[in-house]
Amino acid sequence: MIIKVCGMREPDNIRAVEQLGVQWIGFIFWPPSSRYVSQRPSYLPLHAQRVGVFVDANINDVISKAEAYALDIIQLHGTESPDYLSSLRTACSSLATVPRLMKALSIRTRADMEAYQLYEGLVDYFLFDTKGPSVGGNGTQFDWSLLDSYQGTTPFLLSGGIGPDDASAIRSISHPQLLGIDLNSRFESAPALKDTALLQRFLLSL
Repeated sequence: MIIKVCGMREPDNIRAVEQLGVQWIGFIFWPPSSRYVSQRPSYLPLHAQRVGVFVDANINDVISKAEAYALDIIQLHGTESPDYLSSLRTACSSLATVPRLMKALSIRTRADMEAYQLYEGLVDYFLFDTKGPSVGGNGTQFDWSLLDSYQGTTPFLLSGGIGPDDASAIRSISHPQLLGIDLNSRFESAPALKDTALLQRFLLSL
C-alpha cells in the first residue's frame, strides 16, 4: 500500500518523514492553504515520489512548478474540467520527466463519487477526499462505504481525516482499486509539521 504524506514544507521534517519509508510526499502550491509552499525547501525527497498539489491553477504555473520541483505526480484538487486535464497532459509532454496526473474528488454522497466517470481515462490516479469547508485538510472522514460504488478501473488513494487510530479500518477495505492512503492534518503538531513518532507508530500498525 502506498503511503502519501501531504502538506510538507520544512526541510528537516521532510527528511525525517522520508526516512520512515513513505512512498509519496506532497507539497501544496495553493496560496490560501496554511501548508502552502512559497519557496523551494532546501531539502526535497530523494527517494519518495514528489507530489505537487494544485487548485484550479494556470497550466503554465503548474508546468513551471513541475519543472522546478521535478514533480513525479501532479495532484489537481479543484474543479478542473476534463478539457483542462487534456490540455495539461499535452503541456506535460514537453517536460524532461513527464509527471503522472491525479484528480482529487471531494466526496459526501454517492453522486459525488460517481463524478469520477468524467475523468476516467484522463488521469493515472484518483484521490477520494472528504467534501468540507476547506479544499483538503479538513480532518474529517466521508462514509467509506461509498467506495463500494466506485466501479472505475483507475487506481485511487483514500484521503480525508485518516488518523492514528484508523489502521484496522483501513486494513478492512478490500476494494480492488485501492492503491494507498493520504495522511495529513491528523498527524501534525502544527500546519505543515508532521509528528514523525505518531506517523511511525501508525505505519507499524498497518
